[in-house]
Amino acid sequence: MKQLIEAIVLPLVDYPQEVRIETDENANRIVYKLFVHPEDRGKVIGKQGRVAKAIRTIVYSAAGSHHQKKTYVDILD
Repeated sequence: MKQLIEAIVLPLVDYPQEVRIETDENANRIVYKLFVHPEDRGKVIGKQGRVAKAIRTIVYSAAGSHHQKKTYVDILD
């Protein structure tokens, strides 16, 4: 799933070397924490959160077939 998120995010940002994804997994959920350069945060979130929503939709759809856990994508500082 991390590779999918990277494949979506890397072409959007100006500082691809600063993209980092951490995974926090519990018994019933998986949280992917996406860290980007502060100048790229707006590009990843998009106007009114449209890009972030699209990223989450793709990841949720792909994760639904892989995991039996709730999946979340957080965009952090």
